[in-house]
Amino acid sequence: MNKNELIKLLKECGAIKFGRFVLTSGAVSDYYIDIKKASTNPNVLKKIASEMSVYTEGYDILAGMELGAVPLVVALSLETNIPFVIIRKEKREHGTSKQIEGDEVKNKRVLIIEDVTTSGGSVIKSINTIRQNQGIADEVLVIVDRESGAEKKLQNLDVNFIPLLSVSDILKN
Repeated sequence: MNKNELIKLLKECGAIKFGRFVLTSGAVSDYYIDIKKASTNPNVLKKIASEMSVYTEGYDILAGMELGAVPLVVALSLETNIPFVIIRKEKREHGTSKQIEGDEVKNKRVLIIEDVTTSGGSVIKSINTIRQNQGIADEVLVIVDRESGAEKKLQNLDVNFIPLLSVSDILKN
């Protein structure tokens, strides 16, 4: 699938919206990329997982932070047969007190999956959590990069950044 086909798919399922939106980062935007709209549609999710699977070779585990990345990481795991973990935004204060649900990541190469990046705050939190648990986190795969600083911040952490689409790709279509 090429970029134009993926953009068409996202537009058709209603994942690209125009209006006035306040983003997680606090920034205000006149467009919104709602990957949850795409990832709750089984046909679209399958196509996204197939597109992402190209980038998974050599990884022991896939990882995604709750909530937005969870359907993506599950679909990608089913597509590739690579196990996955879910990263909690905050460490649990009860039960097992885990921040990572699933197998151990220690000494394993972990591919971090994200739905949309803006400033990179959420994905950096994921990287730090994997690294604090002695996992190897050196690459992030994201569906859409809003081109608002995430790539530079990840480069500073020695992390390779792979966006399937940039917001420039979407806006020029």
